[in-house]
Amino acid sequence: MKMAKSVRHKITNHSRIFDATLAIYNEALTFIMEVIDTEFDTIDDFQAKSIVPAVEKLIHRTKSNPIPKYREFNSRFYKLPCYFRRGAIASAFGKVKSYRSNYRNWLQEKEMALSEGKKFKNKAPTLQLAHKEFPVFYKGNMFERTSDTSAQIKVFYQNDWVWIDITFKEQDLYKRNIWDWKEHNPKLVRVGKKYFLNFSYTNEVTLNKTIMKDQKVCSVDLGINNSAVCSVVDSAGAVLARKFINQAKEKDHLYRMTNKLRKVQRISGWVPAPNYWRQINGLQKHIINHTSHEIATFAKEYNCDVVVFEYLNKMRVPKGFWGAKKLRFKLRYWRKTAIQSKVEEMAHYLGMRISRVNPRNTSALAYDGTGKVVRSHKKDLATFTTGKVYHADLSASYNIAARYFIRAYQKSMSEKSWLSLQAKVPVLAKRTSQTLSSFISLIQALEAPRVA
Repeated sequence: MKMAKSVRHKITNHSRIFDATLAIYNEALTFIMEVIDTEFDTIDDFQAKSIVPAVEKLIHRTKSNPIPKYREFNSRFYKLPCYFRRGAIASAFGKVKSYRSNYRNWLQEKEMALSEGKKFKNKAPTLQLAHKEFPVFYKGNMFERTSDTSAQIKVFYQNDWVWIDITFKEQDLYKRNIWDWKEHNPKLVRVGKKYFLNFSYTNEVTLNKTIMKDQKVCSVDLGINNSAVCSVVDSAGAVLARKFINQAKEKDHLYRMTNKLRKVQRISGWVPAPNYWRQINGLQKHIINHTSHEIATFAKEYNCDVVVFEYLNKMRVPKGFWGAKKLRFKLRYWRKTAIQSKVEEMAHYLGMRISRVNPRNTSALAYDGTGKVVRSHKKDLATFTTGKVYHADLSASYNIAARYFIRAYQKSMSEKSWLSLQAKVPVLAKRTSQTLSSFISLIQALEAPRVA
């Protein structure tokens, strides 16, 4: 599969010198959007490749097109580089086409509501002309690399388009595992008062195709007290490694900041509080990135073929039991989907696959098959029916891996063979009751005929 990754290089010797370039580019984008919107009926059927020459004929004066329809473009944007102009045309066409599509949908909804005698209060979408978009500097025409940390780019400076020298911070591409990837044209990006060059890298990555009997999976149980608990399990049901991932300091800081924000809003009503939200969002981003990197590093260390999660996209918020209010507060800031998406991206870079299993009862059932457990309210501990005390999330990670392997075995055999296995191991019939013990019993049932 084709993978892409962006790497940001900070420009160290210039900052505000690029403001004029971005301003002119966005002014040109606004002008072209107005032209496309006016002429949309005549160019709507054009393909993406043919739209650029069609719009250039309307605005750009050349020897073969001496009098364009919108001739003020050349005088207003004198000597604008052709690659900036063509990039702005492609971007403007996409924005206008999106607006037109939204407007058509609005008209259809309005007509349908009026035909049914209902009131229609939705406002019509409007074309937003003012944008803050960043241009791409095409190699050879707008960008020339002179070394690993320096280059020349063409910008608008002192009322003319000139080449200037820039220096930028180097990135360790080997550490990021993209040193042999293909580098594409950079984009000039402003963050605050600083400017960066964003390079995109692409590569064809082949995902693992290890046969099931030789597979090792990294099963991940995402939690609230512990960010993640990981286990490496092989196809024989043996647990090879375990890892606990948590950011206690960051979470304590996050909960203190949110409680301060709640106190301020309880006294003064709703307030924007940008400083609070900046810190809260920064802490959440750190937790997501650190957890994802730790999971990917752990899976790579043990050469896992698959990273297995629970399917957590739709969850019901618990109510009506001891500590439910506090749990709902923590669930609000639980970024389970963001962590899974980040790990999926990183795992694909490394050639590993991603899988998800049914989450029901993974923590409620003991991994050794002794039935339901009793959870502790204050700690992530579970007491088995035999009296054994074990970490609840660690037990759940074993069950997650077992459900992945059981599903893989079920898909690899006929329905008749699977029903015969269910007769030997009845717990396999119900997916939400499967545990690590169920998987080991399945392995024993498969090997029993060979022993006989």
